[in-house]
Amino acid sequence: QVQLVESGGGLVQPGGSLRLSCAASGSIFRIIAMRWYRQAPGKQRELVAAITYGGSTNYTDSVTGRSTISRDNAKNIVYLQMSSLKPEDTAVYYCYAEVRRFPAESYTFKYWGQGTQVTVSS
Repeated sequence: QVQLVESGGGLVQPGGSLRLSCAASGSIFRIIAMRWYRQAPGKQRELVAAITYGGSTNYTDSVTGRSTISRDNAKNIVYLQMSSLKPEDTAVYYCYAEVRRFPAESYTFKYWGQGTQVTVSS
């Protein structure tokens, strides 16, 4: 089994910055992709940013230029650095990982973290 634990959420003023972390542990050979999603009250969960094992990234338009996703493959940690935060960034942020658990197996498993609350308010 694999566990994802997010941290770094909290209350921040508009224009402020925050760094979210997500640490994966358990039966992991390689994490193929890591992503951050968010879900605001009354809205569907949306993809915020994604990063592959090789470091290729993509972002949703609303955070492009304000956020950076990065990862430490040795530690199985993914980060999301967010700046110039806006009230509309308020949401629960979830970590997602697509994991190859064993070197002899080619298929992958998908896991979610429990989420961390980010509130942007003055």
